Amino acid sequence: MNQNPENLVVLSRKTKETDIEIRYGPTPGDIEIETGLPFFDHMLSQLAKHSGSTLFLTAKGDLDVDAHHTVEDTGILLGEALKAAMGDKAGINRFASVSLPLDEALVDIALDISGRPFLFYSVEFEPDKPLLGTPGFDPQLAEEFFRAFVTSSDITLHVNLRYGKNTHHILEATFKGVAVCIKRALQKNGNQIPSTKGVL
Repeated sequence: MNQNPENLVVLSRKTKETDIEIRYGPTPGDIEIETGLPFFDHMLSQLAKHSGSTLFLTAKGDLDVDAHHTVEDTGILLGEALKAAMGDKAGINRFASVSLPLDEALVDIALDISGRPFLFYSVEFEPDKPLLGTPGFDPQLAEEFFRAFVTSSDITLHVNLRYGKNTHHILEATFKGVAVCIKRALQKNGNQIPSTKGVL
């Protein structure tokens, strides 16, 4: 990890399956995302915008094989960027939750900047749901993204779909809800580490 002149966390990840670069900051700024999956770009833009972040992200992956590698590896690297940007977490609120609606869909999100990675994800789609965008994004991949994201950022995240019919609306409410919780949890409320252990 290093810092660029804009004080953004700069990370890269290159494997035989993907090549990803990120510049990230936890304060509002420009958002430019290109993963080769337009719907995924849209979701990541929602995550960055509503968490009050700056994000430049490019990902090249083996989309001719499957979108899974690109989505999962993006989650890994974005989680690493968030973890690096949080520093020692002194003064943060730590906890946040929201019930976020998008038209007919309602999703409950609860988040803890805990230092202990855990994902509970209860969002089910019918198996014959069409892919979103071109190339297509399988809605099931959202869970893989969030699992990778929480594992590398060391946060606890619970996602529960209350109800909804439109796949796009459900996923967008999920990404926006996680974003709102990240923003609220990282807001400063003093200068102490929010844990009786003295460390997160």
